[in-house]
Order: sequence, then C-alpha cells, then structure tokens
Amino acid sequence: MDFSIREWLNLGLRWFHVFAAIMWVGQTYYFTWLDLQFKRLEKAGSPMTPAVWMVHSGGFYAVEKEKSLMVSASQVRWFRWEALMTWLAGVLLLILVYYMGSGLIDPDVADISKAAAVAIGIAALVGGWIIYNVAIHSPLGRSQTAFAIFAFIMTAAVSWGLLHVFSGRAAYIHMGAIFGTIMTWNVWAGILPAQRKMIAVAAAGEQFDPALAAQAKLRSKHNTFLAVPVVFLMLSNHYPVATYGNRYAWPVMLALIVVGWIAAKIIREA
Repeated sequence: MDFSIREWLNLGLRWFHVFAAIMWVGQTYYFTWLDLQFKRLEKAGSPMTPAVWMVHSGGFYAVEKEKSLMVSASQVRWFRWEALMTWLAGVLLLILVYYMGSGLIDPDVADISKAAAVAIGIAALVGGWIIYNVAIHSPLGRSQTAFAIFAFIMTAAVSWGLLHVFSGRAAYIHMGAIFGTIMTWNVWAGILPAQRKMIAVAAAGEQFDPALAAQAKLRSKHNTFLAVPVVFLMLSNHYPVATYGNRYAWPVMLALIVVGWIAAKIIREA
C-alpha cells in the first residue's frame, strides 16, 4: 500500500474512531448520571414522577423517567450505532497498524510468526468477551465486589500474557481493544435485546419484567467503568517511556486500569 494512502487511512480512521467514541461514551455517562439523579430524588421522597432540571444551550430542560411507554415504538430514540461505529473503526485501525504493519511482534519478547500473533490477537478479543459474558450471567454477576475482584484477576492474567507475546505497545493496545469489544457487545448483545423486549411489552400495554431493565443497567454501568481505562490504554501509544516501554510495563498497565476504575466511580457519583 502506498505510504500516503496508508497515512490518510490511519488519520481518517483515528478521527472517525475518536469522534464516534465521544458520542457513545458521552451518552453512556449522561444516561447513567441521569439514572443516579432519579434514584437520589426517589430516596429524598420526591413526587411519583420527579423531574431532573437542567440548563443547556440557552434553555431549561426537565427530564422525567417513565415506567410505561406513552408513544408508539417507532417514536422511541435508540442509541446504538455510535458503539458499533467506534468498535469497527478501532478494529480497522488494529488491522491497519498492527496486523498489516510491523508493530505487533517484538523478537526480544517472543519469537512467533506474524500469523500466530494475529490469531492470538483475534482470540484475545473474542475470548475476552466470552469470559466476561459468562461471568456476568454467573453468581459473580450478582455481587459487585466479587465481580470486581474477578475482573481484576482476569485483567492481570490477560495483560501479563499479552506482554509476553506481543510488543509492549501492541499488548497495551490489545488490552484496550478487549475492553472496547466488551463494551460494544454489551450494547449489541446485552443492552439492545433487553430494550427490544421492554419496548415490545410496553407497547402492548403490559408491565415489563424489571430484570430486563436491571440487566441493561448493569451492562451500561460496566461500560462506564471500562471507558476510562480504554482511553488511558489508547493514549499510552504516545508515551512509551512512562508506559509500555519501561521495565514496569505490566504494573503500570494494571495501575492505569485501576485508576481508570476509580476515576469512573468518582465521575459516576459526581
């Protein structure tokens, strides 16, 4: 591929990836924040249908949370394409920069073929989602503390493995890509199916199962905790001395992830 074409593809995909992520993550944090405000209003003994009042763009906005559908299903606004577009652009970047480029393998780390490394990378993305999805449906998913401990242990194990197979830079990016894959398929394989069932039941004038809402809410919550570490890991590409390029690359990666989780908790509760 001509260098100039590759450069423009790289630039265009990065712009698309970042902009789509801004829209997606912004919506995720907004709605989880909004849900927390309603919870606080309910605890404070506000009216049956409390509203969250906001000011933006020269106007006042009163948002209410409804438990039944008062419009046709076709009038309900979905938020889904931002997640898929972010992930697709990220995967294309992964292919362009690492699978078609030269930054995936470091012979000083592991003497493996390019094909083997690509297979490991794809398996890590798919396997990360499968392990997460199985865990969230297991008893672990019912305990926030147990799930957090499990998530940390798995993150530590996977990141250690990646750093012993790929170059440091590629290992950091793949850890971020695993988190991004989990976030995306949380939306498409977890949240959206639950929402479709909720809308179908509500449109029929019936009361939907609260477990559907709880399932979608839990996955959205997990996405807010994954988003901050993903940004840290992606930005590490520009700071090799502080992150993947030093002798403490593994502890630094884990520290960035934990700091990201803590930051997400603070942002969520602000």
